[in-house]
Amino acid sequence: MATIEECRTALDKLSDNMANAEGDARTAAALDRSLSCRITDLDITFVGRLKDGRIRVLDTLQGPPPEKAQIRLTMNGDDLVSMVNGELNFAKAWGSGRVKLEASLRDLFRLRTLL
Repeated sequence: MATIEECRTALDKLSDNMANAEGDARTAAALDRSLSCRITDLDITFVGRLKDGRIRVLDTLQGPPPEKAQIRLTMNGDDLVSMVNGELNFAKAWGSGRVKLEASLRDLFRLRTLL
C-alpha cells in the first residue's frame, strides 16, 4: 500500500508532467480549477488548485473533502502511483471504476487530452 508521502510525490510528478506538456495537453492543463484527490485506502484527501498547468496541493485532510472541488479524483494510493509512473492506463482504470474523475462536462472534454 502506497504511503501518504508516496502519493504526494506522485501528485508532484504529475504536476511536473503537466507543466512540461506541449500542444493540446498543455492547453488542457491550463485550466484554473479547484481540485481534490481522494485516496480511499489511506482515508485522506489532497486539496488544492490546478492553475497555470500545475497542481498546487494546499492541504492534506483526513477523510473526504469538506467542500466539493470543481475537479475531483478518487482512487487508492497504489493506483495513483501506478498511473503517474505509466504502469496503469488511466482510461482503462476509469472505465473499470478503479479511478473516478468528476468534473463539469466541459472540463472533462478538456482533460481527456491529458489522460
